[in-house]
Amino acid sequence: MTASVLADRAAPPPSLRRRPRRRSHAWLWGIVGLVSVAVLWEVYKLIAPADGVVVGDLRVLPRPTDLAMPHVWDMATRLLEPVTSAPGARPLWVEVLLAALVTLGIAAAGWVVGVVVGIGLAMLMQRWRLAEWGLLPWIVLSQTVPLIAFAPIVKSWGSRIQVGAFEWQDWMSVALIASYLAFFPVAIGALRGLQAPDRLHLELMHTYAVGHWSTLRHLRFPAAVPYLIPALRLGAANAVVGAVVAEVSTGLQGGIGRILIQYAGQASGDPAKAWGPIFGAIVLGLVAAGSVAILGLILKDYRRVEVSA
Repeated sequence: MTASVLADRAAPPPSLRRRPRRRSHAWLWGIVGLVSVAVLWEVYKLIAPADGVVVGDLRVLPRPTDLAMPHVWDMATRLLEPVTSAPGARPLWVEVLLAALVTLGIAAAGWVVGVVVGIGLAMLMQRWRLAEWGLLPWIVLSQTVPLIAFAPIVKSWGSRIQVGAFEWQDWMSVALIASYLAFFPVAIGALRGLQAPDRLHLELMHTYAVGHWSTLRHLRFPAAVPYLIPALRLGAANAVVGAVVAEVSTGLQGGIGRILIQYAGQASGDPAKAWGPIFGAIVLGLVAAGSVAILGLILKDYRRVEVSA
């Protein structure tokens, strides 16, 4: 056997060799997208009318003033400056980071609850068709409830819960709202995944008298992974959105939602400062969704094709 044949056999397949290149291209296009948004922002400030873009009596794009649209470099520079003029004040990016970590922890707790509830509902609906007919419309309908009005109600209900030494905390209300948004994509994605196996495979399991739970473990859940990973990623992003909105609605201190409102109230005197927590919330959502990629690496043997939920 020649050395060239041995080298060909030792070399990884072309699909594996292309993966690092695809990842580098994804990062490159992400950077290009960010730069493009910054350029469009500055171009609009340069060429837009002083009154913004008005259609009829409706202003569809803002005025290009520094109060409404600070320069990109002003917003970036403001992140490095102290939050206030008080001696010893921390830089704005540190305050945003600390608040983002608080929100991330609450959103993570909500995401875990949402995943457990979503997968549990999916297993129930997959097992009994009557449960799917009865629950699925209500699961879809649940997402039409206005979150900004629902959050104070959850906080009010939670404040009345007290079991022995246990007392409901305000952050639990925020986590519950986060789980409320997170469970929906997980339930839909898991249901589609659990129903994905071919009839031939299901009949083979039935032929060998394999029970429901063994079929669920060895066939349905592995088949559901390509559906679950995108659903978990979307659920993580939804949990962050729910946590931020709930912090705003309930007035929870310490999170990024609270400083969003606080800094927005100071925008007339310091417009660039108000964009700090906005950038922090965007990065927080990306971090939450990207963290699911770690789970995807663990389950990479089942992710032949990833299907959108």
